[in-house]
Amino acid sequence: MTAGISVADVTVKYGDVLALDGVSLNVAPGGITGLIGMNGAGKSTLFKAITGMVKPVKGRVLIDGEDPAVARKSGSLSYVPQSEAVDWAFPVSVRDVVMMGRYGRQGLTRRPRAADRLAVANALERVDLSGFADRQIGQLSGGQKKRAFVARGIAQGANIMLLDEPFAGVDKPSEATIIALLRELAANGCTILVSTHDLHALPSLAEEAVLLLHRVVFQGPVDQALQPHMLARAFGLDVAGSELIQ
Repeated sequence: MTAGISVADVTVKYGDVLALDGVSLNVAPGGITGLIGMNGAGKSTLFKAITGMVKPVKGRVLIDGEDPAVARKSGSLSYVPQSEAVDWAFPVSVRDVVMMGRYGRQGLTRRPRAADRLAVANALERVDLSGFADRQIGQLSGGQKKRAFVARGIAQGANIMLLDEPFAGVDKPSEATIIALLRELAANGCTILVSTHDLHALPSLAEEAVLLLHRVVFQGPVDQALQPHMLARAFGLDVAGSELIQ
């Protein structure tokens, strides 16, 4: 596979703790793949391995056929972290956060040019946050915060986006807005990997799902991933837990 995301036999350890055990998966370009697993299953570690934030002890990650460091430097890879990983008290505006997506194009001075300001304005408009551009980022609602980070990826011009639990703490209207935006981005060729606990929203979000429990339990169509016996395996249950999606 020379485009999209390719993860081949990746193993990650934190000391003696095995976080990922021989994980292999491919995320095809121009689609949305949902990443499903219980807390501690290795989803965030997988994102960090894909972005190059952690180094596997074994295996390899390729982004559009290149090393993750190349993808980061070119700006083709964007990462939306979990809310808990962000300092919402930091004194930056929504516009400032979105402008961070342009840093790779601004050189050492990081002085915004007209093209940068235009890209940020367009990204804010696409996520319906133009009226909040000057507001401190922590003052936004949960859904607005997530949309601001998606706007950062749009302004960056990334063609691969990773989103770690973008629906956590988000109301249903905001969730629907984010899903519609992600589907629009995918329709325009963006490759998107999304981790989520919201199994109900998965069919409207993604065409494919990956079930993860330190290793890939299943990768394939969403309707198959949501079968009770598949979810039971992914959530470490001994019996088919149909109540998981009730």
